Amino acid sequence: MKKLIASLLPTALRKRIDPEWSPRVTVAVVRLNGPIGMAMPLRGGIDFASAVGPIEGAFETRGAKAVALVINSPGGSPVQSSLIYKRIRALAKEKELPVYAFAEDVAASGGYMLACAADEIYADESSIIGSIGVVSSGFGFTGLIEKLGVERRVHTAGESKAMLDPFKPENPEDVARLEALQQEVHENFKALVRKARGGRLVDPTEGLFTGEFWAGQAALDRGLIDGLGDIRSVMRAKYGENVRLKVVGGRKPFWRRGFGLSGRAGGAGLSEPVGLGVGLAQGFLAAIEARSLWRRFGL
Repeated sequence: MKKLIASLLPTALRKRIDPEWSPRVTVAVVRLNGPIGMAMPLRGGIDFASAVGPIEGAFETRGAKAVALVINSPGGSPVQSSLIYKRIRALAKEKELPVYAFAEDVAASGGYMLACAADEIYADESSIIGSIGVVSSGFGFTGLIEKLGVERRVHTAGESKAMLDPFKPENPEDVARLEALQQEVHENFKALVRKARGGRLVDPTEGLFTGEFWAGQAALDRGLIDGLGDIRSVMRAKYGENVRLKVVGGRKPFWRRGFGLSGRAGGAGLSEPVGLGVGLAQGFLAAIEARSLWRRFGL
């Protein structure tokens, strides 16, 4: 009866009546799942536009003592990854809240960049961590187009506008330009990791930045993460057994996602019958692309 009455009182009075009581700590949780790039109905995934609402909501959560990021991503767009990273760091500074990241199956490439937005990173023993590199892939169809007897016609203003056209033989100069661009993006990624992890990196030289990835313990040994553990156990250890994990945002039920039914497939403002077909086609292609990203890590 005493505890029941105490539960109805303000914090100061409750503490006097029940000295063993302590207020329940709230940790706001944001889930970041899927490839990073343009989020689509059949692909899901993460981009700045879809992630910023839940992220801002987490930092605005009343009474929150920390923000936790639950990450399961094989990477994707370096720009979208960077935008999300910067927004998280800006809010953490503004709200003066600690940020913790928890890797599930994989936090690699751009997914690891998102994790670097946290003050501390945790993973499961079998989580895949790392892949700090840049990749570009595609196909060449020059032999196929010759077999089919198809004539390729491309007209450009600007000599590099059709650079790396898959229906033309590779031009060594075009490949060199692409590699220079990749190198620049890679340098930015390395600088971000070095800044975020600081002296925790065991080997902050090129050894960590080859694009290689590791399981949880090996990532811990290299300073890429701060510990092994899941969100519930780590947050309980830091904030007590009664910590409240409040998930902010989340994916809509499938019947509200549209699946290309809105007539706005690809933002082209198409009429509904055409928008449906284009939207589904884009979604299936994106799903194949997403699957290839996951398969790089054996998932």
